[in-house]
Amino acid sequence: MAQTMVNFRIDEKVKKDMEQACKEMGLSVTTAFTIFATKVGKEKRIPFEIAVDPFYSEANIERLRNAIADAKAGRSMTEHELIEVDDDKDMA
Repeated sequence: MAQTMVNFRIDEKVKKDMEQACKEMGLSVTTAFTIFATKVGKEKRIPFEIAVDPFYSEANIERLRNAIADAKAGRSMTEHELIEVDDDKDMA
C-alpha cells in the first residue's frame, strides 16, 4: 500500500500525553492515528462520542461577559446566603 504524509498542528502537551499513552500501549503515534483513520474511513463516523459542553455555548459566554462587566462596574452585586448541606444524608 502506498504511503502518504499527513501534517497538522497540535498542542505540545496533547502531543506529549498522546506519545506517552501510545508508548504505554506499545504503539507509535503513527499507528494510533492510522487505527483512528482506518476506523473513520470504514465506519464513516468518529469512533467515539463527541458532545458539546453547554458551558461554552455562546449564550452562556455572553452571560459571563455581562456578569464580569457588571462586577467590574460594581453593578448587580448581590449577596447570597450559604446553604449548609448534610453530606451524610447523601451517603445513606
